[in-house]
Amino acid sequence: MWVLLLLIVSVTSIFSEPSCSVNNNPGHIYAPGDVVVGGLFPIYLQMKTNEITIPPQKTCIDVINKSQMLPNVSVGYEIYDTCGDVTNAIRATLSMMGDIQVQGVKPCVTKPHVKVVIGERDSETSIVVARLLALPSVAQISYSSTSELLSRKSKFPSFLRTVSSDEHQTMAIAELVRHLTWESVGVIGSDDEYGKYGAEMLIDHFNDRKLCVDFKEILSANFSLNGTRTRTELANLMSKIRNSSAEAIVIFTDQLKVGIILEEVLRMGISRIWIACDTWSTHKEFSKMPDIQKVGRVFGFIPKRNKVPGFHDYIRDSMFHSKAHNSFIDEFMCHYPPCPDSLVDESDESYYIYLAVKVVAQGLRSLWLCPQLLEELKRVNFTVDNTTHIAFDENGDPTTGYDIVEWDMSVSENRIITVGEYRPNEPIRIREHLIREFENVTVSLPILNQCFKCYSKPSHLKSASLQVHDYYHKYNILSYLVQPSGEKCVACHPQNEYTSSGMDRCLMKTIEYLEWTDAFTTVLVSFEVLGIVVTLLVAILFAVDRRTPIVKATGGYLSFLELLSLLACFCCISMFLGKPTKTTCLVGLPLFGMVFTVCVSCILANLLQIFVGFTFNLRVTVGDTLKRFNRPIAVVTCCSAVQVAVCVLWLTYAPPFIVKSSRFDEATILLGCNKGSNTLFGAMLAYISLLAVVCFLFAFKGKQLPDLYKNASFVSISMMIFLVVWIVFIPVYINMSGKYQQAIVAAAILVSNYSILCCHFAPKCYIMLFRKELNNENAIINYIRKHYEQKGIKIDDNKVFEVDMYMKAG
Repeated sequence: MWVLLLLIVSVTSIFSEPSCSVNNNPGHIYAPGDVVVGGLFPIYLQMKTNEITIPPQKTCIDVINKSQMLPNVSVGYEIYDTCGDVTNAIRATLSMMGDIQVQGVKPCVTKPHVKVVIGERDSETSIVVARLLALPSVAQISYSSTSELLSRKSKFPSFLRTVSSDEHQTMAIAELVRHLTWESVGVIGSDDEYGKYGAEMLIDHFNDRKLCVDFKEILSANFSLNGTRTRTELANLMSKIRNSSAEAIVIFTDQLKVGIILEEVLRMGISRIWIACDTWSTHKEFSKMPDIQKVGRVFGFIPKRNKVPGFHDYIRDSMFHSKAHNSFIDEFMCHYPPCPDSLVDESDESYYIYLAVKVVAQGLRSLWLCPQLLEELKRVNFTVDNTTHIAFDENGDPTTGYDIVEWDMSVSENRIITVGEYRPNEPIRIREHLIREFENVTVSLPILNQCFKCYSKPSHLKSASLQVHDYYHKYNILSYLVQPSGEKCVACHPQNEYTSSGMDRCLMKTIEYLEWTDAFTTVLVSFEVLGIVVTLLVAILFAVDRRTPIVKATGGYLSFLELLSLLACFCCISMFLGKPTKTTCLVGLPLFGMVFTVCVSCILANLLQIFVGFTFNLRVTVGDTLKRFNRPIAVVTCCSAVQVAVCVLWLTYAPPFIVKSSRFDEATILLGCNKGSNTLFGAMLAYISLLAVVCFLFAFKGKQLPDLYKNASFVSISMMIFLVVWIVFIPVYINMSGKYQQAIVAAAILVSNYSILCCHFAPKCYIMLFRKELNNENAIINYIRKHYEQKGIKIDDNKVFEVDMYMKAG
């Protein structure tokens, strides 16, 4: 793997003239092999910015060829210097694809077809190259391109990378802002593939976390080239920064633009907290700028990296101790005087080039045909040097993550220290002292235009801002008051107080909930009391006529259990009204779920009992099966036990709880209940709905039976009402907020209760009070005989009597 590590070294040193132009052919070196690995690197661009380093690509290939990792296979390379120019990258890519030959390059051996390409550095160039390499399905592995666009496999099917995409980096930045409790940020991007889409993703992540984006500035693509336009944009940007109340400012663009911004910030004496993206977070030229400590604190993100094993020694030995002739090294040493330590810069890119070569070697162990090699590379899953695990997701992105760094400017020579880390799909990790530092910061505020803007965790001098309360309303930030001296902010109690309109005193917030005096509450309580009274009257009537056929046909003793559970359901309504307490929130929904399940289970047992009474008209096997299940007590017990188990789990692992939330008008606290686990709440409702559906099916089937009291028809209606009510309830409840959310629950329970009371019990009460002639055994027997005679079915008196007695057995 070491030939690829010195790959950029090869490119850098082989060029006889350190110049680059789109009109010239790209610099090029070549080494033969059974398998040739291409490379695209902006060598000359690094030379111009004094970043000339020797990357690890060639070194890696040397090691691969010397080891037994790929027996009987030699790895070659074909490397081009793109000078950071898209046109040169296209020429080089077409040459490696075999479509054109670069003039002036005359290899002494036949040039094999390139199987995989490592590069390019920046996202814009990689996007162009990826479109070309997708045609012949040649794999491309970038070591530095992070644009999220490259994750779109429909457009770039052959693109992979060893560095995380900007999607993960922007999410990591948003998590850092949230964990350090900064409420407001500014975002600076640029009108290119990297800066534009990165800034958009940042703003999306900030909005998801309810963080304020105080300003956004997108710099033009030629910000660093056009002097007049750059000065105008820079002046506008500095004005925004100076007048901004953002606690931290993210600069998400390339190094050239960042350098111009930092120079102007220093010149104007602006001090803020800055968050650097991976393009400049470890840039030595910036951290060594004179008086750089005056810009404020700088945090940044860099891809997680390690040292390339043996790289330093390899370069030192190759350049200064080896007696063997190496034209490439000789050429390099001719242009750049010996300085071994400066040549070995084990930067972020070096390690990710090293990872790219390791991925290639891993894929080559299986095969090296282009389309098949691409698929093999996508499937690699291994650990490099027992430190870095590398595997690609469906978008061709790794999950290596980022280190969070801070510029330490407390020493004479600025250092870059690691203060945390972020890995995709894992919580961000930040050093505790940093979190505590930003949790306990005081601030002095200058007076500007007699308007003040205070934050919950201010950390730098903030300028005054208009529309203070609009900001509070939108982002629900803790309130502060300004002391009479006009220089300090003092926090009001974050949960119980808010600032007055003049921001000169703290006022108590109003607690809002569904009060007993509310008109909606009055209506609900009235129907609750009515339901309780009617249920008690029905129970008394059933107790008086408990030996009559109609009570026995309704379930006999089960009807009293059903009425008791229905009474408990009506009593549950009060738990959703008035001021919520810990007890009412905890008990309300689970209690309703259990008692209503008992009620529906009794109806199911009764329907099963009626249905079994007429199994003589069914197949023997079906009838026998139903008779085995016709155990009313067992049916009710088993059905209820399942719901009890669900509710116990709910109360044990994620019970409902009381919650206080501030409304967008900061003067009010909304008091309500949170249902805890959405899953178990849904399971509770789903189970009742399942029982209701089973009841409906039995009742619908039973409509064809000789049911004198129309039990099945009325049960069908009540179960249908229940299902419709709760189907409508769920989306309304989820999308509704405010004090009437609990009232919606109470209303749904009331309608469910009345559906059973009116459809299941009211018709029986009517017969017991006004149609007593139907409430005797002869009426039932005659009705059954007449029903079957009309259908042409002969049935003897003994069978009719047997059915009658079976139905009344309850």
